[in-house]
Amino acid sequence: MLAEAISLGSLGLFSAVGLGLAAKFFAVKQDPLVQAIEEALPGANCGGCGFAGCSGAAAAIAKGLAPVNVCVGGGPEVGLAVAAIMGVEPGFKEPEFAKPKCRYGEEDAETKFIYAGIQDCRAAMLLSGGAKVCEIGCLGLGSCVRACPFEAIAIGPDGLPVVDEKKCTGCGTCERICPKHIISVTSASKRILALNQQDDCLAPCQQTCPAQINIPEYISQISQGNYEQAVRVIKEKNPLPLTCGRVCPHPCEAKCRRGTVDEPVNINHLKRFAADYELLSGKAFDTFTLPKNGHKVAIVGGGPGGLSAAFYLARMGYECTIFEAMPKLGGMLRYGIPEYRLPKKTLDWEIQAILDLGVNVEYNKVMGEDFTIDSLKKDGFEAVFLAAGAWGSRLLGVEGEDVQGVLPGTSFLIDRGLEKETPVGQRVVIVGGGNTAIDAARTSWRLGAKEVTVLYRRSRKETPANDIEVEEAEHEGIKFHFLAAPTRLVGENGKLTGIEFIKMELGEPDASGRRRPVPVEGSETVLPVDNVIAAIGQFPDLDFIQKTKDGLEKDVKVTRWKTVEAKDTTMDTSVPGVFAGGDVVSGPQTVVEAIGAGRRAARSIHQYVATQSMEAPANLINAKDIMLVMPENVPPAPRVKMAELNVEQRRLNFEEVDLGLTEDQARAESKRCLTCGRYCYKPNAAA
Repeated sequence: MLAEAISLGSLGLFSAVGLGLAAKFFAVKQDPLVQAIEEALPGANCGGCGFAGCSGAAAAIAKGLAPVNVCVGGGPEVGLAVAAIMGVEPGFKEPEFAKPKCRYGEEDAETKFIYAGIQDCRAAMLLSGGAKVCEIGCLGLGSCVRACPFEAIAIGPDGLPVVDEKKCTGCGTCERICPKHIISVTSASKRILALNQQDDCLAPCQQTCPAQINIPEYISQISQGNYEQAVRVIKEKNPLPLTCGRVCPHPCEAKCRRGTVDEPVNINHLKRFAADYELLSGKAFDTFTLPKNGHKVAIVGGGPGGLSAAFYLARMGYECTIFEAMPKLGGMLRYGIPEYRLPKKTLDWEIQAILDLGVNVEYNKVMGEDFTIDSLKKDGFEAVFLAAGAWGSRLLGVEGEDVQGVLPGTSFLIDRGLEKETPVGQRVVIVGGGNTAIDAARTSWRLGAKEVTVLYRRSRKETPANDIEVEEAEHEGIKFHFLAAPTRLVGENGKLTGIEFIKMELGEPDASGRRRPVPVEGSETVLPVDNVIAAIGQFPDLDFIQKTKDGLEKDVKVTRWKTVEAKDTTMDTSVPGVFAGGDVVSGPQTVVEAIGAGRRAARSIHQYVATQSMEAPANLINAKDIMLVMPENVPPAPRVKMAELNVEQRRLNFEEVDLGLTEDQARAESKRCLTCGRYCYKPNAAA
C-alpha cells in the first residue's frame, strides 16, 4: 500500500510541475479591454447578438466590429456600462420582444396524431410534420419554454406559449428553435411595418380589414378590461380609431364567423368604445416613437391617408411636413362627413395627437401654385407622398343643370365643413346612392327641408351607401325613389322649379357585375323641387399634374381613369421618391382604405430613404381567399346595440346621433368573439 501511495504522489507532483511549466510557456494573455467588456455582459450566451456567446461579443465590441449596445440579453443598462468602458455614446436601440402568432392550440386545432413520449416540437415535426392538422398552429410541447435563457416563456392554459414581456430580452432563442415559426422577435416599428402574409395566423376579420388591424387582439384586451392596451393594439395599424369607430363601413363584420351562428360581433363599435376611453381620459396615451433620424418627408394632403402616413413616419423618427390646401386638416373627414356622424371636436382631438408627435403643417398651400415636387426636393425633402384625395364632383349632364338651386354634393358638404351658410328650400332632391348622397339628404333635413328625396338609378339592394346610413335616413323621413334617373331640370326665370326623372329597370350585368339600369320609355315624371343636389360621384383633381409643363409633376403617370398611377403594395409612382395613395390613386373609397394606404406608403418611404429600394413580401394575403371554418357548438348570444338620439332629438341640429357603448355592453360584446385563428376558432365561446 505504501508503494502505491508513493507512486500516486510522485505522479501528482510530476503532473503539477508539468502543468506549471506549460502554463508558463503557453499562457494566453487576455486583452483587459475584452475582459472588462465581457464582465459587463450578462453571461447568458443566448446568441441574440449574433456572436458565439458573450466572449465572442466582447471581442467584437473591442475590435469595433459590433456596437456597444449589441447585447440584447442585458438591456439598456448593459449597453450603458459597455459604452462607459469604451468611452463612447451608447446610441439608441429599440426594445424587442418575442410574440407568438398562433392564437389557440391543442383544444382548437384538430389533432391528427398523438406522439407517445415525444415532448420536443422539433422532433415531433420530423414525424408526420407535427401533431396538428393546422399547418400554421403551435404544437404546444414547450421547446421554446425550455430553451429561453431568461425564463420569459411559459405554456398557458390554452396550450400556447405566453411571453412575459418584462422578462423577455428579444434574444431570439425561441424564434430560432420553433419549428413552426409561430414565435418571432418583434418591436413597435416592426409591428407598424408588418403586412399580412399567407403564413400568418389571421382571423377572417383581420384578413378583411383594409388597415389590417389585429381585431381579435384588441377585442381580447377589452374583454379583460385592458382598454389602454386595446387602443395601443389598434394604433399599430390605425391612428384614427375615434374617426373609424364612427364612420367605418366595417367590412370585417361581413366575414365574422360569429355571423354564421347569430350576428357578427359589433367590431366597429368596440373599436369606438376603446377610442372613446382614451378621449374621455383627457390625454392621448403615450406612443412609442424612435428618435429623430434627420430625414425629411413631405406629405401632400392632410386627409386620412396623409395623416396616417405622417403618424407612422413620425413614430419611426422622420421629420414630416403636411402641405394642406384647406385651412384645417382632416380632408373629407372634416369637409365631407357631417357633424352628426363625426363631431369636429372629436376629429380635432384625434388629429392633435398626431401633430403632437412633431408633425409640421403648412396650411392653405396648393400644389402647383405654392410649391412643386421640385421645390420640395430643393428644400431637403427626400420623399414626397401624394394624398390629395378626390375633391371633384361629377355633373348630372342633363338639360337645365345651370339653373339656380342646383348644387354639387361635395361642394354642399364642404361648405358645411367650412361653416358657411348653406340654406336649402322646402323640397330637396338628391341624385345618387352613395354615402355622399345620404349625407347630403340627412343634412338637408337637419337644415329644415320639409321633404327630402333621394333619386337612385339602381335598386335598394345595389345602393353603394352603407346599409345603416340608408336605414337611419329612412327613420328620419327621407324618401327614396329607386330605379329612377334624372332626364332634365325644369326652371322658371333661371330658378329651379322641378326635376324630371324616368323610371329604370335592371337589364344585363355591366362591367361592375351589377345589372345595368335601362330606361322605361314613356315613364317620365316631374317632381316639384327647390334644390337638386348632385351626388353621383367624385374624382381626384389632378390640375397640379395636368397643368405642369416643367418640373417632375409632368413625369407622374396618370391612369385612363384620371388617377395617379402607383403600385398597390409599395405605393411608388413613376417618379423616384414620389409615392401616392388613397383616393388620388383608387378614386373615392372608404376612410379605412385610405388609412391602410397611408401606412403602406410610410413603410415604403422608410425603405426607400433607408435603402433606396422598396420590398413587399411575395406571399401577401388575398382577402378574397379567406378560409372559413364554420363554428360548432357555440351558444347564441345577442349582439349589443348602441344607444342613439331619437328622431325628434335630431331635428334641426347636428348633434352626434350615435352615443357609444357602455362599459358593460363592451365587455359583454367582446365575449361574443370566437377569437379565431386562420383555420381554427375558440370553441364553447361564452354566451
